[in-house]
Amino acid sequence: MLSLHDLPLPPCASPHRREWLRVGGLSLCGLSLPAVLRGDTPSAAAPELAAKLGADTFGRAKNVIFLWLQGGPPQHETFDPKPDAPVEIRGPFKPIRTTVPGLQFCELLPRTARIAHKLAVVRSLHTDDDNHDVSGYWILTGYPYGPGSARQIKPSDWPYIGSVLKMVKPSERLPALTSVWIPDVMRLNDSVTPAGQTAGFLGKQWEPERFVGDPAGSDYRIEGVSLPPDISLARFDRRHDLLAQLDRHRKLTESGGPREAWDRLSHHAFDLVTSGKAREAFDLTRETAATRDRYGRHTWGQSVLLARRLIEAGVRLVHVNWPRESGDEAVDNPMWDTHAGNADRLQDCLAPQFDVTFPALIEDLEQRGLLNETLVVAVGEFGRTPRINGAGGRDHWGRVFSMALAGAGVRGGALLGASDKTGAMPVADPIRPHDLTASIFHLLGVDHHAMFKDKTNRPVHITKGEPLYRVLGDRPPEKLQVAEGDVSFVPPYDDRKLLDLDFAWKKLSPCSPPSREKGWRATPGVTCDDRGALLRVERDGRAIIAQGMRSGRGGDYTFIVNAALEGDPKGASCRLQLFRFADTSQNPENVQELASLEFHPTAEMKEYRLRKFLGTLVPGTNFAIGNGLGVAVILRGGTARLRVVAVKLEFSARPRNENVVD
Repeated sequence: MLSLHDLPLPPCASPHRREWLRVGGLSLCGLSLPAVLRGDTPSAAAPELAAKLGADTFGRAKNVIFLWLQGGPPQHETFDPKPDAPVEIRGPFKPIRTTVPGLQFCELLPRTARIAHKLAVVRSLHTDDDNHDVSGYWILTGYPYGPGSARQIKPSDWPYIGSVLKMVKPSERLPALTSVWIPDVMRLNDSVTPAGQTAGFLGKQWEPERFVGDPAGSDYRIEGVSLPPDISLARFDRRHDLLAQLDRHRKLTESGGPREAWDRLSHHAFDLVTSGKAREAFDLTRETAATRDRYGRHTWGQSVLLARRLIEAGVRLVHVNWPRESGDEAVDNPMWDTHAGNADRLQDCLAPQFDVTFPALIEDLEQRGLLNETLVVAVGEFGRTPRINGAGGRDHWGRVFSMALAGAGVRGGALLGASDKTGAMPVADPIRPHDLTASIFHLLGVDHHAMFKDKTNRPVHITKGEPLYRVLGDRPPEKLQVAEGDVSFVPPYDDRKLLDLDFAWKKLSPCSPPSREKGWRATPGVTCDDRGALLRVERDGRAIIAQGMRSGRGGDYTFIVNAALEGDPKGASCRLQLFRFADTSQNPENVQELASLEFHPTAEMKEYRLRKFLGTLVPGTNFAIGNGLGVAVILRGGTARLRVVAVKLEFSARPRNENVVD
């Protein structure tokens, strides 16, 4: 588990990565005291909740899976397509019919379209703020931030919703894990950790339990929920008894908030390391291979699967943060933050993960009888601009965006709100983030009018929003229809940087005009047969075969080509190239060269390598992915032909800054 603020820091200091990853409160196994949280507890527990509103949906949910699509998904390419808008607004993708008559999604979500009758979609959420930190803070806490920037965590922050639930609605079965956050903390570029993800003024004992690690990794293991191999349960019990004697002595001289916090953490720490439920919940090897494949064998997919296991074990709320990719710490389109190459990022990386994993979760919960008691929320901090920018991306847009709800108390097939014809502003039923917060509390059986006292003994409202009653209830859609969509257009996620690595009988797309086809592009005169690609110079004195990278990131690239020259080498010049497309047409004849290697092939097949670091190591600056990165093999002049049989692109990510900044 992570601890954000267990140690006092001098002014302007920030905790190091190892402090974030310190296992707080679980050092009982080594006979040292659990880390005592220095903050005071609230002066009073939450008062008795307001009377039941009478709505059938109050208290319908036992738990919540909160899917945080960090970066800000574009409304146009997810739940609110605009087919009648100009192409610079609607983008290159078309809408598809869902199972609910009159409800369309983008064609990037064909699997999600098939479960639309199980979802409630809100198209009019808005914060009117275009900053990741400020807009995200409002979504995650239910309270607006301000004035100023929320890029720095402060003790006075409003608590994250999971911290409030930990206080007012702890898990009956696993109180030590009431609120869990996986698989990483929320980070902006340069490891800035914004406000909104901590317990804030409630005090540190109400922090969500953060488990950092990749559940898709073969060596995934959570520290602190099992005994060290050299300590038996009997030995652990003896240490616990000794610690209890020390604790009784301490209680004679201490009282108040810090002691109560220590008691709570000690008790929860003991429960965690002795509870088989906690250990088993984190053990994904207990799942069948088919189930793990169903969710997707990547960090996001396995994190969502882990969330399902955790709520089965009794966790009240599991927050699944969209994971950062290796090398995306300082680029211009990390996660869902698609300032550049929006269409490619969505089709190659984001939709293949979300559209596989999200429906898998909903269907799995339903098949296990858990959907009726589990609320699922899928939302980001804001949406994206209606107009596509010069780098083919969409920028921040807090004035309107979409979210999806499913599960306990949610009326499947419901649609709330609408945006205007360009997806720029709400035109019906505008919704604020605190209305989402109120809905979560309501469905969990917490009166959204409830109040509690802060550290200054001032009564504060748990939220100022109202539940979204119009998307709550049990009434199913009146009619269903067969959904459209081609799942082959959005195949399951593949993390290879190049889609095609060989050339045998491959179809080659022309360099122009622009198209959404993936794979190799070539100038006239380049052909493929059973022996590979053959480059002949026929036009403008050069032949090119090129391929755009999938989700280029910052790091070391090595482009490897196996090639040989056929015919007279006189006048022939060969080059390997790493490039950035010059514009959104992604024509490999119009690029910005980032690195190249002249090579001189012979009749003998040999391997040639081009190695280059693409990125930035300067704090506060981003490497421009721009209109996309790519690789090319180029033949110039002469009458010889260049035979290329295979290529390979190796990638080593730019090291992540392990100093967490808050």
